[in-house]
Amino acid sequence: QVRLVESGGGLVQAGGSLRLSCAASGRTFNRDVMGWFRQAPGKEREFVAAINWSFGSTYYADSVKGRFTISRDNAKDTVYLQMNSLKTEDTAVYYCAANPTGWGPTIDRNFGFWGQGTQVTVSS
Repeated sequence: QVRLVESGGGLVQAGGSLRLSCAASGRTFNRDVMGWFRQAPGKEREFVAAINWSFGSTYYADSVKGRFTISRDNAKDTVYLQMNSLKTEDTAVYYCAANPTGWGPTIDRNFGFWGQGTQVTVSS
């Protein structure tokens, strides 16, 4: 069965950095788009970043462009989200997700597999 396990969340001061990891298992993901989404308290889940596993093409939300970088390690079946210059508004639960078709790489309903989430808290 497909499993996506996130790690790397925590508490960091504004301006700091964190790197999230998403370990994928259960099948081959080389045709997927892998994405990161986040949900803050009282808000809807929103797209953060995505990467095409095979081609490496990337997509970013405007709010994180230039600060976050998504990457993948094919040998480890792991996707990363490097988050720099963190702001208090980045505080949220971050979810890793897999989109098997690759269509609509920024739309959450196209992602059929989700991890359990990891909390990121940015203090002022």
